[in-house]
Amino acid sequence: MPHHNDPAVIRRLLTTPGRWAVVGLSTNRGRAAYGVAQYLQQGLGMTIVPIHPAAPTVHGSAGHARLADVPDPVDVVDVFVNSTRAGAVVDDAIAAGAGAVWLQLGVVDEAAAARAAAAGLDVVMDACPAIEGRRL
Repeated sequence: MPHHNDPAVIRRLLTTPGRWAVVGLSTNRGRAAYGVAQYLQQGLGMTIVPIHPAAPTVHGSAGHARLADVPDPVDVVDVFVNSTRAGAVVDDAIAAGAGAVWLQLGVVDEAAAARAAAAGLDVVMDACPAIEGRRL
């Protein structure tokens, strides 16, 4: 059965202060992740944790090369990678004890979404928190 986003989950994730690991976030201002992370941090008051192989500091937040390198738990793992790589990120989020995974607009992996839901994580897929947040 295909995943369907629950509007109540979207509302709760975007209105409850939390720590969001943004996978794929770099200092490249031309990438969607850069602007969305800024919106999460400055528009919604979320704490962001950049996750990128180069581990850059972005928007004043220290980065990590891998989700497993983050020392403290995260509430939401925001997935800005290609759909073919999303499953591995979701598996890392499950292993890290995240509370939710948010697969960005255009990022779809039904099997990964099902694994996350089965592990008890909230799942939002093929949606953008900046777009959804502005709708609220």
